[in-house]
Amino acid sequence: MSLHQCSETPAKSPRIAVLAGSALGVVFGDIGTSPLYTFKTVLSLSGHDPTPSVVLGLLSLIIWTLILVTSLKYAAFAMRIDNHGEGGIMALMSLLVRKGKGGRWVIFAALIGAALIYGDGAITPAISVLSALEGLTIVIPESHPCILPLTVVILLVLFCIQPFGTAKIGKVFGPIMALWFFVIAALGIWGIIQYPAVLLAVNPWYGMTFLLSNGFVSFMVLGGVFLCVTGAEALYADMGHFGKKPIWFAWYGVVFPALVLNYAGQSALILAGADSKHNIFFLLCPPVLQVPLILLATLATIIASQAIITGAFSMTRQAILLGWLPRLRIKQTAAESYGQIYIGVINGLLMVVTIGLVIFFKSSDKLAAAYGIAVSLTMLMTSGLLFVAMREVWRWSLLSSALIALVFLIIDTSFLVANMIKVLEGGYIPLLLAAVICTVMVIWNRGIKAVSRAVGEKGIGIDQFFAQLKADDIPRVPGSAVFLTRTQHNTPPVMHWHVARNRALQRNVFSLTIDILNVPYVDPRQRMVITPRAPNYWHGVAQYGFMEHPNVPHLLQGMGEMKDLFASDDVTYYVGHETIVARESATGMASWQRSAFAFMQRNCTHVINHYHLPSDRVVEISRRVAI
Repeated sequence: MSLHQCSETPAKSPRIAVLAGSALGVVFGDIGTSPLYTFKTVLSLSGHDPTPSVVLGLLSLIIWTLILVTSLKYAAFAMRIDNHGEGGIMALMSLLVRKGKGGRWVIFAALIGAALIYGDGAITPAISVLSALEGLTIVIPESHPCILPLTVVILLVLFCIQPFGTAKIGKVFGPIMALWFFVIAALGIWGIIQYPAVLLAVNPWYGMTFLLSNGFVSFMVLGGVFLCVTGAEALYADMGHFGKKPIWFAWYGVVFPALVLNYAGQSALILAGADSKHNIFFLLCPPVLQVPLILLATLATIIASQAIITGAFSMTRQAILLGWLPRLRIKQTAAESYGQIYIGVINGLLMVVTIGLVIFFKSSDKLAAAYGIAVSLTMLMTSGLLFVAMREVWRWSLLSSALIALVFLIIDTSFLVANMIKVLEGGYIPLLLAAVICTVMVIWNRGIKAVSRAVGEKGIGIDQFFAQLKADDIPRVPGSAVFLTRTQHNTPPVMHWHVARNRALQRNVFSLTIDILNVPYVDPRQRMVITPRAPNYWHGVAQYGFMEHPNVPHLLQGMGEMKDLFASDDVTYYVGHETIVARESATGMASWQRSAFAFMQRNCTHVINHYHLPSDRVVEISRRVAI
């Protein structure tokens, strides 16, 4: 190690530790609260009063699922394939598109995976909070009728505070989750002391023996075992917020050991003779401390739910900027944190679905039937994309990539097939939700491309346009105008229509195209390229990443000497508004898709709000576009 490296290590270590502590409250909330319901579900699927060999087999399956899926697939492999520091299935798709490998299969797999995450996002808060509050029935059996209403109230409050942001209270998420992991580890150690032989389950032979010797029961149990890794995707998706090393530090140093100890402690308690019909997690705790544990568990599940909601907001913003979802109003809830946003439509839909799930299923045991199928299918999509990334990003050989991907695909497929049994028991709900979201994504993207093609078909060359201005003696009146357009080479249609209607054009004209790249961030120094096209007419192409949000007035402030012309208070902004109509030929969009696209376009956030344009200085020009 060099002297330079030695001098950097002490400075970096505290920062990594701080970021790892913060990651505990965001990244690991979902997977960290899984001990509340996973082992209970697995036990019920295997039949109550299990033999020691069955308990050791179940524990072995859980431990090795955590190792193979979370530690190996996500931490060791997926997190090493990043899009300029960003992870997650949308970022991975964008990386492959940028590498020229954005074929239909890659895009379809990513869209399916992203849509399924919304289904998981609706179920996670429901099952987590409900399972935490169900612990009250151990301390106060008479409280059972109050569990469902109390869960609904907590979730309702959680969703209702989203518009105000969570930046201030978010600072305590990390310490609370750190306490949570310390407590579940300590409870696990106490359980292991009751029956130390439980540690034999580290041997994978016990898990394999259980799978091979229990027939259809083994297959059903596999669907329950999968619940222990339902939050594993967050390690990859939240990589851009904290970095790889802090997440690795938190997972390998805190979360993984705490989870293994707690699952082992629950198993040891069963082997020591505890009643498997109760929630073993809460039986690990001495009676005098069970109420504080329930309160801590409730806080942990609320934090886990908050992380899921925030993740849904973040992924929605990425999809909007990449052109896969309609523009929605995005509210920045904290100026100092770009990740602190609120999207009212997504929050409202998640609230309705989540609370509806709680009321419909009524218990965490029944909710577990619907949980897991969406996540297992998302993980399968991710494995497929990782194979492409190994070949195209890492340039691995076909044999090496195929062998590694095959291991992941076999694991993911096994869990998916096991979870498919749950379809009729409630698993259809996240699948239906994902199908609707995926359909919306595909229709919106097709519609946007169809509009761009239709507008581009009637393009007029720059030279031809200005020659026509001169021939028709169109005056250049005092003032400045900014035209927002998708067109980069021809005359912006909105400028052409402005001249046709008003028979005049401002003396200084600037047309602007916003281009979203398949990278998370763009260097501000390379933000915009300005090209003179005609006398007193310039065209600019502003580039943004899919994690940024364009602000046109702020952008124009950075135009250097031209700032005085186009960043002043007397500049007028011109935007176009398309009215969608049917194309006369048979090559247009299907009627139902065109109607759906037109509906979404009418109801999406106006371009004025999306680009933060001053509404009192905007002129909107409407035109009919046939697609």
